[in-house]
Amino acid sequence: MGRRVLTFLVLLLALASPAAAQTRPVPTLSEVFHDLFGPNGLVVNSEAVLPDGSTHSAHFNSAFQSNFTQFNVALASQLTSLPLPSPASGFTYRFDATTGTFVRTSQSFGPILSDRAETIGRGKFSFGYNYQFFSFDKLEGIDLSRVPSVFTHDDFQLGGGRRDVVSTSNAIDASVAQLTGALTYGVTDRLDVSLAVPMVTTHLDVLSAATIVRVGTGTAHDIHFFHDPDASDGLGSERTFESGGSATGLGDLIVRVKAGVFRESRRGLALGLDVRMPTGDERNLLGSGAPGVRPFLAFSSSYRRLSPHINVAYQWNGSSILAGDPETGEKADVPDQFQWAAGTDLGLTDKFSMTVDFLGRQSINSPRVRLIEFDAIGPAGSAVLNDIAFDRQSFWSSSAAVGFKANVAARLLIDFNLRFTMGTNGLTDRVTPLIGMEYGF
Repeated sequence: MGRRVLTFLVLLLALASPAAAQTRPVPTLSEVFHDLFGPNGLVVNSEAVLPDGSTHSAHFNSAFQSNFTQFNVALASQLTSLPLPSPASGFTYRFDATTGTFVRTSQSFGPILSDRAETIGRGKFSFGYNYQFFSFDKLEGIDLSRVPSVFTHDDFQLGGGRRDVVSTSNAIDASVAQLTGALTYGVTDRLDVSLAVPMVTTHLDVLSAATIVRVGTGTAHDIHFFHDPDASDGLGSERTFESGGSATGLGDLIVRVKAGVFRESRRGLALGLDVRMPTGDERNLLGSGAPGVRPFLAFSSSYRRLSPHINVAYQWNGSSILAGDPETGEKADVPDQFQWAAGTDLGLTDKFSMTVDFLGRQSINSPRVRLIEFDAIGPAGSAVLNDIAFDRQSFWSSSAAVGFKANVAARLLIDFNLRFTMGTNGLTDRVTPLIGMEYGF
């Protein structure tokens, strides 16, 4: 039996852990914003400093980095808190001592993104793969294809030409593909252990259209400008900058222990513990970079073919550079989360069941971004520009999911699920598809 466990663990890890690889020349994905808005990216020039070979960008860099370091924290901390499919098996059994055989404990095949109280059964195995794809479109209700930001000159409060600002409209393309392998083993009739191994591909690309708004210098284009080879004098007011890349590699491994507390007729309660190990490369947004512990409670019952369930969990997280500063390596605490789920699965036939879930989470003291108006006022004019501001607070986000499991052959299940975002809080994906398979033996 021990050899079988070891063989499947090795197979699981081998299939889900190819070497990380970046496809575009960016230092790391966690530094995309710094790369775009730092001295190697969006550069504002000035004739006054060109003879010594330097640029005028340094006078705007502090504002560039202040704004988008915080945006990077808000985006990255939520990219790394994506839901994983439950490693629990669709087939659950208990040993009937009177007959000397294993009997099914549920008419349905269970939920997909949440958990039920039933355990897999002593000596039983379940192996599965699930693929999810997240294509994010909004952060706090702000369209990621049109994120405004205004950058000010250092010491702009001193007035004069320092009142010029750089107004940007930023298009952010962010997506994550997760291929998760899971292995579950029933130690006893009431105790399961599981291992979830996610393989992650993350893509992040940022396109920034920048315009110099000369409320301080007016028509003096040689004070602040972008190099523009198409302009007659080579001095431009507008410029587009781009940075981004993709990375693929092992995500954060999760080890689970789940124990049945009681089973009474058609009702049951289980307690579990997920331990997340920071094995994913956080600098490329493949993992959280922080250890995590998630105790949870799962209650479920069954009424003929209907099996409702309720989950409650709390996610404790450690510290990571994603919540701090990826450039300097400074770490900060990743926000903790309170999580809940409620739903039901329905065994329509002996080989087909449907599942519906409502899921919610409260991110505690988490970075948030909001839209504001910026009043650019100087000796040469004024303008009202769209901008973003940052703060930290707790917030709720929620989603709904509907899916099915089909028993297509022997103990093989095919899973399909669609998760729909409800509300605008946090980083949102309108619809997240999932497809997978499970095999029990």
